[in-house]
Amino acid sequence: MARVIGIDPGTKSFDFCGLEDDSVILNTSVSTHDIINDPGKISDIILKTKADLVVGPSGFGIPLSNIEDIGEQELFLMSLIKKGNDKNILGMRRSINCLKQKGLPIVFIPGVIHLSTVPEYRKFNKIDMGTADKLCCAALGIRDQALRDSKNYNETSFIMLEMGFGYTAAVAVKDGKIVDGIGGSSGNIGFLSMGGMDSELAYLLGGISKELIFKGGVRTIAETPEKLMENDKALNAYLESGIKDILSLTASVKPQEILISGRISRTKGLFEEFKKHIDIAPVRRLEGFHVKNVKEAAEGAALVANGLAGGKYREIVDIMEIRGAKGTSLDYILLPEIGTLKKEYGI
Repeated sequence: MARVIGIDPGTKSFDFCGLEDDSVILNTSVSTHDIINDPGKISDIILKTKADLVVGPSGFGIPLSNIEDIGEQELFLMSLIKKGNDKNILGMRRSINCLKQKGLPIVFIPGVIHLSTVPEYRKFNKIDMGTADKLCCAALGIRDQALRDSKNYNETSFIMLEMGFGYTAAVAVKDGKIVDGIGGSSGNIGFLSMGGMDSELAYLLGGISKELIFKGGVRTIAETPEKLMENDKALNAYLESGIKDILSLTASVKPQEILISGRISRTKGLFEEFKKHIDIAPVRRLEGFHVKNVKEAAEGAALVANGLAGGKYREIVDIMEIRGAKGTSLDYILLPEIGTLKKEYGI
C-alpha cells in the first residue's frame, strides 16, 4: 500500500493529511505564518511520514508535474504573482527549492480550468474557476457520494460550495467529472475576500495589488466567523453570495445534492442557517475521512495522491481526467493585452 500525503496551502493554515488506503497516518495543521517563516517544516513532515507520493501546494494549479520540473514559469502560474512582488511567494519558492534538494516525491496538480472535462466555452475570460485545492475537495465529494449512496464514481453529481477562510468557491460535478466552477476571486463575496470585482471599481482603483484581492469580504463588518452569525447584514451577504454561486452552476449541472466544506462552514449555526435557504437539492456536509484537525482539501489532496500512486482511488483520478489536464490559466482570456503578459513569462 502506498503511503501518501496531501497538502492544503490555506490562507490561515497549511494542512497535511496522510493516507495508507483509507487509514489516516498523518493529521497535522501548521499556521501559514509559521510555514512562511520556516519553509523547511514541509519537508520535515514529509520525511517523518516516509511518504511514497505527495500532492504539493499547487495554488492555481498547473498540469500534473513532478517537482524537478518546476521552474520560474511554473512558480508564476501557481501563484499568479507578478515579478517585483516576490516577497509574497518567498515561502513557496524557498519551500519548493528545499524540497527539490531533498529529492522528495512531490507532484503538483491542476486547477479546474486545466481540465478537459470543462468545456472551453465556459473558460472564456476566466482565470480562477477553482484552485487545485477545490479540485481536491471535489474528488473527496465524489468518494463521499458514491460511498453514501452505494453508486459508481461515474454516477455522482453535485455542486460543492467551499467556504474557506479567504474565499468562497463552488464546483459542479456531473458523472464524476468536474464540468464547471466559480473561483473565490471571480465569484461572490467571501469571508476575507470581496470575490469578483466590479470592472468599474477596478478602473477607479487603478493599479491593483495582490494584497487587495484578500480584502473586502464580510470580515470587514464582522471581525470573526462567530460575529458573522450576530451581524444580519454580514450574514445575509455571505449566505446569499454562496447561494448565488450554487444557482449559477445549475446552468451546467442538475445536482443530486449540495455539498458544503471549508473552515467557515464549521462556524456554529452557519451550516444549519444555510440549509434553510437551499431547496433545489439535499444539503450535506462533505464528510471525508472524518479527520478533525485538517480541512477537507487536505483530505482530498491525499485521496488524489493515492490515486496518482495507483492506489485504491485510482479510478476517481482517472474519471476526473487529472492526468490529461493541459494548458495554463491564461489561455482563455479574450483580451489581446494578455499576450504581453504571457510573452513576459514565456508562456
